[in-house]
Formats: sequence, structure tokens, C-alpha cells
Amino acid sequence: MTVSLRPLFLRHLAQTSDMPLSLEIARAEGIYLYDTEGRRYADLISGIGVSALGHGHPAVVSAVRDQAGRYMHTMVYGEYVLAPQVRLAHLLAEQLPESLDSVYLVNSGAEATEGAMKLAKRTTGRSEFVSMYDAYHGSTQGALSLMSDEYFTAPFRPLLPGVRHIRFNCDWCLNEISEQTAAVIVEPVQAEAGVVPGRTAWLAALRKRCTEVGALLVFDEIQTGCGRTGSLFAFQSYGVVPDILLLAKGFGGGMPIGAFVAGRELMSGLSHDPVLGHITTFGGHPVSAAAAWATLNELVSDPALIGGVAAKAALFKTLLAQHPAVLDFRQAGLMMALELDSFDRCLKTIRVALERGLIVDWFLFNNRSLRLAPPLVISEPEIRDCCRLLRIALDQALLD
Repeated sequence: MTVSLRPLFLRHLAQTSDMPLSLEIARAEGIYLYDTEGRRYADLISGIGVSALGHGHPAVVSAVRDQAGRYMHTMVYGEYVLAPQVRLAHLLAEQLPESLDSVYLVNSGAEATEGAMKLAKRTTGRSEFVSMYDAYHGSTQGALSLMSDEYFTAPFRPLLPGVRHIRFNCDWCLNEISEQTAAVIVEPVQAEAGVVPGRTAWLAALRKRCTEVGALLVFDEIQTGCGRTGSLFAFQSYGVVPDILLLAKGFGGGMPIGAFVAGRELMSGLSHDPVLGHITTFGGHPVSAAAAWATLNELVSDPALIGGVAAKAALFKTLLAQHPAVLDFRQAGLMMALELDSFDRCLKTIRVALERGLIVDWFLFNNRSLRLAPPLVISEPEIRDCCRLLRIALDQALLD
């Protein structure tokens, strides 16, 4: 008889909400999670954008096993020449513009944000940051300072001073960016606002304004990167190049890793006056770096993975957008939002979907919309089956 770990989970692991899903996961494969009773769940959120290649991808698992057998932690980041870090940074730089050729590997998206903020202050000598309303860049104190929502920020004040918030896609708001601004931090597609794509002309105007006033432009591609929107990085489809690029989530193929990427000259500011301007013990951990290299290598060497995103996204839209419960269907590739009429309807759909073996979610700053972000490896039959079950959940939510 299998003994449930749920009571120990609730007793000893710090909780982030008073209603955890509490699924006891035994194993995972492809787009599916399996609980201790053998029940299967289709992971339509990829662990919140992490499992771009699905769960247990052979190339990633092989890379992890091989590297763990060679060596794991050896020294704090940046001291030793470690093949997994070097190979990853080289492969990543090959995919990016020449102005983004220096990679600082960290532990998470939040640390990538923190590192970028420090680099911007060090480079410009300024302390003001501009971020967007309804944006999420992490929960550490610096990253949290960039958040506009008082519900999440008020209990932790005082936070970092000198942060301005402007409206995403707002033309006149660009005037708020000034000679006092160190950096503007923005997602090319706002994720937690419920999948709101940036307008190409607006992002170009944002780039122009930052250049005019000497502010750095930081693109947070923690959720939009690694093929999610139909290009390796979302900024590539806009033709707008940032000064600093933030990566995490899908970057590690399921292992914890993040990065902030800039030009070599810009990044050098963290190496002197003071030395160790940013330091991290476990950033770029060799096993995580090996997994990230395997993930990135799969994405760039298999054209079907990113090349197939548009058709898969179109199929999701065909099967779901016309449902009577769906008031709006927004997407950027395989990052999708189904807007319903209320948070209550959203929660009911999530609950019924879970009962039928589907994992979907809502957004931090748009709780009327359902989040869909399946692994890029999801097949057409799997899409059809998942959408069939989700339509049933939507039907049930309309009846309740």
C-alpha cells in the first residue's frame, strides 16, 4: 500500500498558497504527469513555461546523467573553465546578434532580473527603472520592486525606490523614459497580463527612446524564449534588439538555470570596481548547464520543434476560440489565453479540467483567463484530445 506524502508536504514544506494542488507526482514523460495512483495528467502549462521539450526528453536526461557522472559543483561561477558552461554560452551566442555575445549564467529568472538591474546601474550610473503595469519579473526584492500590483507588493514595502510604471503598448507613455532612467525592463509579450503581444511599432519606438536618452533596454524572455512564440526568442520576430536579454524557465529543459546576456564590453562592468560585481555560487551549475545545452541544441537542430509551433497554435485556436464560454482568445505561438467572463468561471474550468486529467491555470494579473502553454513537442492527436476534454470542462463551467 502506498503511503501518502500529502500530510508531510503540508506540515514541513513552506506553502505559497492555502490551496495547493497537492498532486503526488510519481513520474513524468512527454506532455504527461503521472500520480502515485497511476492517473495521467496532460501538462498544458509546461510547469509554467519550463518543460519546452516535455518531461523526460531523452537528450536532456542523457546530458544530465553524463554530466552528473563527470562532476557537479566545483567552484563558484566564473572561476573555473567548465565545459558545460562554455559550450552553452557559445551555442547561445551563436543564435544571437553580435551585440549579445556575453552570457552570465545564474540560478533563476529572478536572479537574471537582479543581475540585469545591477548591470544597468553600474553601466549608466543611474538608479531609476521603468517597467510595465501588470508585468512579472520575479519575487526577490529588486524584481518585486518592478511589479505594479499592490496586492503582491504592499506587504513587503519599503522596496527599491525610483521605479516608474508605464502602460504596455502606450505611445505617449514613452515620454516617461528620461535621462534619469537606467533601464526599461519589458516582456515582448506580456505573460501574466494574459498574453498581450507587444506592437512591433511600439517596441521599435521603445528601442529608439531608450537609445535617445541613454537608457538600457532589457527584454525579459523568461517565458517567451526557447521557441515558445514561434521563433527561438520573441524579439527575433519583432526585429528589435535589446541591450540585455533575460532567460530562464524553458532554457534549462527542466533543470534550474537562468541567464542575463549582454555585450562583452557592457558585461565587463561587473568584473571590476568592484571585482565580483555579481557573484553566484550555484549559477551555471554544470548539470543544469549541460541540460540547457541539450535543450538549446535540440531546439536549433530540429526544425520541426520551433517550425511546428505556428500550425499547432492555429489548431488550438480552431478547436477552442469559438466555444461560447471563450470571450477572447489571445496567443503568441504556444503561449495562449482563453478569456472567460469571471474568475469564478475560470476556477471552475480549472477544477473540472483537473478532474478530467488536464492541468491548466490562470494568470497573476488576469484571473479571468485560462493559461495554456503546452510543451512544444505536443502532437496533433494530443492537441485534439486535450481540446476535447477542455471543451467539456468549459461546457461544465457554463452549466454551474
